Amino acid sequence: MPKPITDSNRLGDIAEHYVVTWLWDEGYEVFKNAGCTGAIDMIAVKNGVPVFIDVKSKGSDLGWGHKRTEEQKKLRVQLIEFNAKTRKCRWVEHNE
Repeated sequence: MPKPITDSNRLGDIAEHYVVTWLWDEGYEVFKNAGCTGAIDMIAVKNGVPVFIDVKSKGSDLGWGHKRTEEQKKLRVQLIEFNAKTRKCRWVEHNE
């Protein structure tokens, strides 16, 4: 079992690392945001189609519940969630 991550900044860095490698395995090219702020963490491209992505992470067994901001909705940003306990990634289905 992986060691629990307690520092939220470190959790975010690890989550983005896992998401990048997960997307590579899914056949995407990935381009990360050079800054640490903004509505988009990375852009992934597959078959010539770009996808704007924001990575969300959780370190406990509590429910996910991540939502996009109004800006992210306008930009059509997709969320990917990373579970620090299981080291699994998943796309979020947006119902808003």
